[in-house]
Amino acid sequence: MEQAQGPRHPASISVPTRRDPLLRQMTEIAGGVLGRHAAPGRVRPAVFTVERVLVLLTTAAAVLAVLMKASCRTDGWTRPTQFYRACYSDWTEAFQFQGFGSGLSPFAEGSTFDGPLLVGVFAGLVALLVPTSADGIVQTQSLMQYFDVNAVLIAAAWIGTVLTAMRLASRRPWDAAVVAVAPIAILTATSSWVLLSVLLSVLAVWTFAQHRYVVSGILLGFGAGFSIHVLLVFAAVILLAVRTGRSRAALLSGGSLIAVWFLTVLPFGPGRALALPWEYDPAHLGISSSLWSGYNLLAERLGLPLLSPEAIATLAFTAFAVLAALISLLVLRAPRRPRLPQVVFLLLGALVLVLPDYPPELSLWLLPFLALSYVDWRILCVWQLTEVLHWWAYWMYIAREASSGAVENNIDSPYYVAAILARLLVTGYLLYRVAQHVLEPAYDPVRRIGIDDPAGGPFDTAPDREASAPVVLSESLPDPKITAPKDPQ
Repeated sequence: MEQAQGPRHPASISVPTRRDPLLRQMTEIAGGVLGRHAAPGRVRPAVFTVERVLVLLTTAAAVLAVLMKASCRTDGWTRPTQFYRACYSDWTEAFQFQGFGSGLSPFAEGSTFDGPLLVGVFAGLVALLVPTSADGIVQTQSLMQYFDVNAVLIAAAWIGTVLTAMRLASRRPWDAAVVAVAPIAILTATSSWVLLSVLLSVLAVWTFAQHRYVVSGILLGFGAGFSIHVLLVFAAVILLAVRTGRSRAALLSGGSLIAVWFLTVLPFGPGRALALPWEYDPAHLGISSSLWSGYNLLAERLGLPLLSPEAIATLAFTAFAVLAALISLLVLRAPRRPRLPQVVFLLLGALVLVLPDYPPELSLWLLPFLALSYVDWRILCVWQLTEVLHWWAYWMYIAREASSGAVENNIDSPYYVAAILARLLVTGYLLYRVAQHVLEPAYDPVRRIGIDDPAGGPFDTAPDREASAPVVLSESLPDPKITAPKDPQ
């Protein structure tokens, strides 16, 4: 039943230090939690708005991410030193060894670049901003400048991702701090161009939430040119369109996505356009970080049969198909329609669990959608700890494989496998917690403050197909149907 409309007042925002047990304890050193008479969101702060604080936090994190690569920036990106120092970057590899430093186009004859289409276009455009050498000898100064320009652009993408996540979070803007200060983001942001696809996927969700469906589809089309995983955002839209019966938004987004795909990606060849995440060069599987490579390392040690690259690709595809089917069933049969970020996170998390090759920077895919789906700082700290340990083990293991250095500088395979398993277990637990909130929306931190799906666009407050009326929520009071005790977890 729709409630009577009274005068509209500014809605207060959620205060993490009041609600989260870990943050509540940590605020003791700063004077305790925000007072109960304070009304954040209703009283406008003078200088330090949420948006400005998040920009400052992200900028500080981006500077720290560059400083993490300072030793290589000073002494050069050489092997195996860059692995031992954990300052490897795809940027410098592309500039030194894939033709960018010689002024070659990423798709010209002589270039060895084999990454996603739009990553190559972006990397090639950045190379035009720095001096290159026609004799094939990469100058140290040019290499540093190429790294620096990429770092500035990626920092801008990082800030854009954080601010977009903040807007999608509605009355929980501080949840975007997860994206701003996550340790794994600091360690991996300058390792690749992954944040570009993350930004485009989050922007696509934001424009979809603003009912700009064609723009959302265009962003998804370009995002898929950076990373095929962006298409899982559209898969989540399709599932919710089926659940609610509101298909117009999905059709408009899908149409513009396909148009962008055909106009910008397919002309360069179906090989680049249709490269799937489980299709990798078999030579890379020996140092990949996945469930399958972990099994092979243990099997080799125990004398068990090894998985071939073909078998790994088949198993990865089958496992993802099964998980995607289970997630689809959950979305379509849950007691209440899930929120769009929850569905996106579940699909992305399922893909991350079974990928044949998993470099640590791919955890950046999960950050914004986890922040919009589930925030428990205790569990997030455990997740980040396992991601950081996995990051360290990954580079130490690659250093061992790429060199014959001193034994004491290397990591043995059982420790590497243990780091892989820890990452998989904690990521799986996060998927379980989000799925639990889908099944029991009373524990969903977003719906507990009286809003439905601020990132859902046409799905926000939409009824299910069998419902007779939309769900109408109060701006200030939680829906009594979903009010529940504090989450015991």
